[in-house]
Order: sequence, then C-alpha cells, then structure tokens
Amino acid sequence: RPSIKLAPKISARVKIMAQLDISERRVPQDGRIKLKLSKTKAIDFRVNTLPTLWGEKIVLRILDPSQAQLGIDVLGYEEDQKEMYLEALEQPQGMILVTGPTGSGKTVSLYTGLNILNTTERNISTAEDPAEINLEGINQVNVNTKVGLGFAEALRAFLRQDPDVIMV
Repeated sequence: RPSIKLAPKISARVKIMAQLDISERRVPQDGRIKLKLSKTKAIDFRVNTLPTLWGEKIVLRILDPSQAQLGIDVLGYEEDQKEMYLEALEQPQGMILVTGPTGSGKTVSLYTGLNILNTTERNISTAEDPAEINLEGINQVNVNTKVGLGFAEALRAFLRQDPDVIMV
C-alpha cells in the first residue's frame, strides 16, 4: 500500500492525464484517460473527482470498448427479457428505459441496443455525460453545461437533425 504522502502527487498526475484542472479541488470534475495496450487494443478510464472533508477523492472506472460489442445473448438476460428488449427495439416509435445501479450493465445494454439498430439508413444520436464508448456510425454528443450544451440543448438540436433514434 502506497504512503498517504504520495496522494497529492498521484492525484495531480491522474488529473493531468485526464485533462482536468489540477488546481481545482473545490468542485467535482469529470475526465477520461485512454490507455493504449497495443495497436488494436485500448482501454478508457472515466475519472471523477469529488471534494470531501478529508481531501479529494478520485474514482477511476474502467471502460473496455470491446464490451460494447457484446451480443444480446451474452448480456445475461432471461429469455423472456431478451425477447421483450428485442421487440421494443423493433417498434417504429416508443421509449425504452434502462435503469439500475452503477455497474449493473445499463451502458452495455444501451450500447448493445444501439448497435442492433445501427444501420446506414438510420440516423442515431446520443446525448451523454460523458460518452463512455465511441460507437462508429452513431452521432454521440458529450453534454457540457460549461459551454451551454446541456441535455435540453442537445435534444433541441437533435430534433432539427431528423433523428430516427435518440438515446439520452
């Protein structure tokens, strides 16, 4: 276990790698780090900082882009759940809500559904905070309230883009 004296140095290094403001410790910050393992394999880390009474807390969440390519059969759904999800995806209109606690598979379930729907004929747009995995052929937008691009602004813009599918 590293010495607690290293915490400020480790914190600063992680924040630099995630392109965060190393001097800002009063407000939460979000960023990402991309770690290239080889020419064809990379893993993203989502970085979140939180000011606490005891100092700054930093959490790194591992995001493996290959997980977004999982087929529906490996998501762990019961057969009837899988059928309901696929039937909902086939509907010409409607809304699908994917809910659950952190780490329960919401993102992978959503991205799997988007991959099923992703064809050259379909205009798919997402508003994310942040986009966890880059999906080719899908118009992914990272919301950024600091520059005036919140979820509401992204949705308003999407409606002017003639979308077939929107994910928020």
